[in-house]
Amino acid sequence: MREGQNISRDQLIDKTPYNHRVIMPLYIPNNTGYYKDAFSIFEMCLKSVNKTASSNIAVSVVSNGCSDDVNNALLKFYQEGLINELIIEKEQIGKLNCILKALRTSDERFLTITDADVLFMNDWENEIMNVFEAFPKASAVSPIPVFRTQNHYTSNIIFDYFFSKKITFSEVKNPEALTKFGKSIGWEWLDEKWKDVIMTLDAPKGDLKAVVGCNHCTVTYKREIFESIPHCNSKYKLGGDSEGLYLDKPSMFYDGYRLATYNNYAYHLGNKIEDWMLDAFNNLKESGKKEFTFKAPILKKSKLRHIIKNVVFKKIIARKPIRKWYYLRKGLGKNKVNDFV
Repeated sequence: MREGQNISRDQLIDKTPYNHRVIMPLYIPNNTGYYKDAFSIFEMCLKSVNKTASSNIAVSVVSNGCSDDVNNALLKFYQEGLINELIIEKEQIGKLNCILKALRTSDERFLTITDADVLFMNDWENEIMNVFEAFPKASAVSPIPVFRTQNHYTSNIIFDYFFSKKITFSEVKNPEALTKFGKSIGWEWLDEKWKDVIMTLDAPKGDLKAVVGCNHCTVTYKREIFESIPHCNSKYKLGGDSEGLYLDKPSMFYDGYRLATYNNYAYHLGNKIEDWMLDAFNNLKESGKKEFTFKAPILKKSKLRHIIKNVVFKKIIARKPIRKWYYLRKGLGKNKVNDFV
């Protein structure tokens, strides 16, 4: 039996407006072995993104079958205001499907999708937005520049700047950060050949420089590109074609540029805490919050541009002899070209 009328009926939704949402899928099934330091690393990730963000961001955390202890700790963070949206899945549904849980109901202009083991440094958000402002066609920007990303989902950039001097190989801004990234994915060291030069793109106006291509561990996207993702969920718990299909290819349909900041503004930590991580975390400064005033152009989908740049031209530039010739023209030394193609 119902008495009275629900006071929410016919009421418009009134919620705090945000311009930027950060989405973190989280999988910590226990606190032993591989996951011994995982929650401490996640805590640094969560607190660093809140502390260093330049604007008032919203944070969504999706628990992907985490342990009860972790879920209880997440609820505490939610109550403290570090998390705006908390989704708890009892069973493991897969990293990408966790992202989709929050992504499909988000309406913020910018969406950062990040691993839960990333340490965000001061100015990361400000520097990302500088790239979006300087490059109107930017669709995805990472604060972590990584070697050899110029070969992945970037054929439209190379097409647009094929004869331009604005695209070239430049000196790596922060070689030590590249070394740390290599170690975070299980490499004992990083060869010097990856820490020397990197492909960059100069902004159409001004002197801002960005790295061509970006990684997966933390990337900020323009929301409209996700209008072209598959309607079905991913069948993989992790990996497979999920990241390419849902996070990389959508930019191509909108002729969007996938870029990274020239300097390094975040660190992928991996699963083991090291002293330098604690030092970096403890030295973070609280950022004064202000909303960004620039208007990022909305990217439009174009089937014709996609076919020309990302199908036909991609097949041409993917041929090793042509790619070698092009990279040599863009300043890459003969002794390095085989490593970059």
